[in-house]
Amino acid sequence: MKVPFLELLPTYRELQPQLDAAFHRVMESGHYLLGKEREAFEAEYAAYCGSRHCVAVGNGLDALHVILRGYGIGPGDEVIVPSHTFIATWLAVTFAEATPVPVEPDPKTYNIDPDRIAAAVTPRTKAIIPVHLYGQTAEMEPIIAFAEKHGLKVIEDAAQAQGALYRGRRAGALGHAAGHSFYPGKNLGAFSDAGAVTTDDQQLADKVRALTNYGAVVKYRHEIVGLNSRMDELQAAFLRAKLKHLDEWNRRRQGVARQYLSGLKGLGTDLILPQVPDWAEPVWHLFVIRHPQRDQLQQHLAQAGVGTLIHYPVPPHRSGAYATNGSRWGMLSTADEIAAKVLSLPMGPHLAPEQVAYVIRTLSGLIAA
Repeated sequence: MKVPFLELLPTYRELQPQLDAAFHRVMESGHYLLGKEREAFEAEYAAYCGSRHCVAVGNGLDALHVILRGYGIGPGDEVIVPSHTFIATWLAVTFAEATPVPVEPDPKTYNIDPDRIAAAVTPRTKAIIPVHLYGQTAEMEPIIAFAEKHGLKVIEDAAQAQGALYRGRRAGALGHAAGHSFYPGKNLGAFSDAGAVTTDDQQLADKVRALTNYGAVVKYRHEIVGLNSRMDELQAAFLRAKLKHLDEWNRRRQGVARQYLSGLKGLGTDLILPQVPDWAEPVWHLFVIRHPQRDQLQQHLAQAGVGTLIHYPVPPHRSGAYATNGSRWGMLSTADEIAAKVLSLPMGPHLAPEQVAYVIRTLSGLIAA
C-alpha cells in the first residue's frame, strides 16, 4: 500500500463545484485585488477565530513581521521565540530588525515552556511569540499573565493551528495579535501563499493594513515605509469556500490521531507519542512521534510505501542564518534533541482508516523487530 505523507488533490475533488464557482465568480468580476472577496474573507475569518479584526496578507511570515512593525518593535528590541519552531518565526523578528531570543520548549508538547521565559527577559524585551506548533496551542494563560505583568505583547504564531482550542477559545484570539499562514498544506490552505493577521486592536489592524499596502491608507499617500503583501481575490474566494469545511476536516484529523494513538500505544519506551494536556483541543496539523532510531524508521517506512517528513531537522539556531549568534544563547539542548528524533507520520482529512492502519502495522513491525 502507498500512503503519501500529504495529498492536496482530494481537497479540490471534494469541493470542486464550490471552488470552481469561486474561480469563475472572481474571474468574471474583473476585480482581482483588494476587492469584495478579500473583505468578506476577513470578516468571516475574524468571526471564526473570535477576534474583532482580520487583515488578509500575502503569507504567514509577513503576518508576523507586520505585527511586530505595527507595534513599533525594531532595532535594539528583543523578542522571545521558541527554540523549536519553523524558522519563519525567527525570520519575522529579524526582518523587523529586532533580535530573536530563543526559549526551550516543553518536550511533552513541543511548545514554548512558560516556566523558562522569565530567565530570557531583559530590559530590551518587547514581545513573546508563542507558536501553536503541530496544531496544538501553547499554554497561553501563564504566558499572558507574565506578559501583562512585564508590559510585553503576546503575538501568536497560529500558522499551524486554524481551529485549535485553548480552554474553549480558538487560536488567533488568545493574545494581543496573531499571525496565520494559509500555505497550501495547512489545515486551512489556499492554492498559493496567503496569510492573515487577527487582533482585537483597531489601531494595530489599521497600521497593518497600511504597512502591507506600500504604507498607504489612501492610494498614493504613503505615510509610512510599507511593503506589498496582499491576499489576492482568488485566494480569498477559495479560502471562503474551504473555511466552511474547516471544522469537519479538523474532526477527521482528530479521528486519524485517535487511531494512531490507540494503535501505537505500548510499543516500548523508546517511542514517544504526542501528548495532549487537558486544556488543549488540537487540530493535528501534524502527527509527530519521537524515536532514537528516527532515521532508520523513516528509511524503512519509505521502503514500505509510507511517506514521512521531519519537522524540523535543523533547529533555527543551527541554521546558517543564525549559527553565528549561537554563543550568546548558550546550549539549546532540548531543541537539538527534538530535531534529532522527531518524525511526522501521514496526516490529513482525506487519509483513509485502512491507510492509517497500514502505517500502524508497518511501524509496529519495525519497532518490534
